[in-house]
Amino acid sequence: MLIKTYGAAVQGIDAITVTIEVVAEQGAVFSLVGMADTAVKESYQRVLSAVTQSGHKWPRRRIVINLSPADVRKEGAAYDLPIAIGILAACEQIKCVRPLERFMIMGELSLDGSVLPIRGVLPMAIKARQLGFGGMIVPKANASEAAVVNNLDVYGVSSLSEVIGFITGNTDLTPTIVNTREEFARASEIFDCDFSEVKGQMAVKRAFEVACAGGHNILLVGPPGSGKSMMAKRLPTILPPLTLAEALETTKIHSVAGKLKGGSRLMTSRPFRSPHHTISPVALVGGGTSPMPGEISLAHNGVLFLDEFPEFSRQVLEVMRQPLEDRHISVSRAKYSIDYPAGFMLVASMNPCPCGYYNHPSKPCQCPPGAVQKYLNRISGPLLDRIDLQVEIYPVPFESLSSTAPEEPSEAIRSRVIKAREIQAIRFAAEKGIHSNAQMNKRLLSLHTRLDTASTELLRDTMTRLDMSARAYDRILKVSRTIADLEYASDPALSPAEGASRPIMIHHLREALAYRNLDRGSWGQTVNHV
Repeated sequence: MLIKTYGAAVQGIDAITVTIEVVAEQGAVFSLVGMADTAVKESYQRVLSAVTQSGHKWPRRRIVINLSPADVRKEGAAYDLPIAIGILAACEQIKCVRPLERFMIMGELSLDGSVLPIRGVLPMAIKARQLGFGGMIVPKANASEAAVVNNLDVYGVSSLSEVIGFITGNTDLTPTIVNTREEFARASEIFDCDFSEVKGQMAVKRAFEVACAGGHNILLVGPPGSGKSMMAKRLPTILPPLTLAEALETTKIHSVAGKLKGGSRLMTSRPFRSPHHTISPVALVGGGTSPMPGEISLAHNGVLFLDEFPEFSRQVLEVMRQPLEDRHISVSRAKYSIDYPAGFMLVASMNPCPCGYYNHPSKPCQCPPGAVQKYLNRISGPLLDRIDLQVEIYPVPFESLSSTAPEEPSEAIRSRVIKAREIQAIRFAAEKGIHSNAQMNKRLLSLHTRLDTASTELLRDTMTRLDMSARAYDRILKVSRTIADLEYASDPALSPAEGASRPIMIHHLREALAYRNLDRGSWGQTVNHV
């Protein structure tokens, strides 16, 4: 007898349907075909034990299982549950009152018949709804994750016996219901840190505000203990909240990577990823024997923080050059080619020299001549060009540290960032995939960053004197546009639509040029020796 059950395989961050065809005939051979990896082929022992522990006999029949399409590699143990149901139905040990073609079934089986959680349930659920499946049977730990998808009945199960009872009509299961929009609207982003805890550093706080308002990359250069990491970790508190579409896309990526905690639903906070400097290129960009999203994809719609920037290997840093421009990464290997989204905001920090005290106001630098420039040269010029804001940070004086005067909270900074983003949303309303100033292409740059004569002369003189690249020119214009947006957003007399059409002024350009500290020809050339 031929029985078909339905599951899914994840490719990139999307899913494709997999048909599990089971034929039971006379004989005593078990065969599993369809480009299955070792974990799938080992399902025989898990399914046999689970079926026996669930009170059914293992059929003395010749069983052939085909996972279709046969030219797509199947990985993992998530096919155990549909295989077990297919075998029992093909051998007529169960009578399916509820038609199997109505359900997508996925789950790993334990030897005692319990159903274990799996990765990538959210993209599978999205695919099930697209193809018109009436419901989806998944491990109970994954039910809330799959129920984020509307118009799909999601049944969370904890054992094979429970699934058998449901399919045969002996047990009723209650679908898991999640009101996605209500949950998302009610979710409050509660952070355990705030910019009000940061004393002084007003210039750096301003640079962070500009970076968040336009989605720009930022590099902090300063001595140990000056607050680089402390402020970077507070960056999510001033970023605008996720939209529903961004939350769904971000949750899909983390679902595929298996990073969602048990019972998780929709991610409501922007991701903040901070890998160690010993990370490998594959771990950063994704891929591997079993393709998985890397850190730059896990940081999609959020922040990728690279502390001790020059300590990362040159190979690791250079693989980020293309994703920083294109906002996605194409991982191509001999056996597969996968695209992962990588629209992240890069935040990096570094010491100014090996000893850490170059340009320190009170401590002398111990580095030999040329060491400062050699240390900076660990980061290539093309990569530095892709960082919009390069900011020097200095130690906070004792007077500021001991001050009891209240500092501006994250909520106040965030409100200005959100208003600036509203202006950009109006400006780019007709542009697909463009949401912030940092994403502007050449056409949009020429349209929205026109300069007057005085500003043009200032930019020409600065670029000629510092020998800046064409990419640096683009970055300066983008940052200038964001600084102008922040100013117009703070004007209560202007609506966002009016602010979107206002020009860049010369003081906006001056501030943007001040954020190109490492472009100064004198930086790193002199050392304050003992």
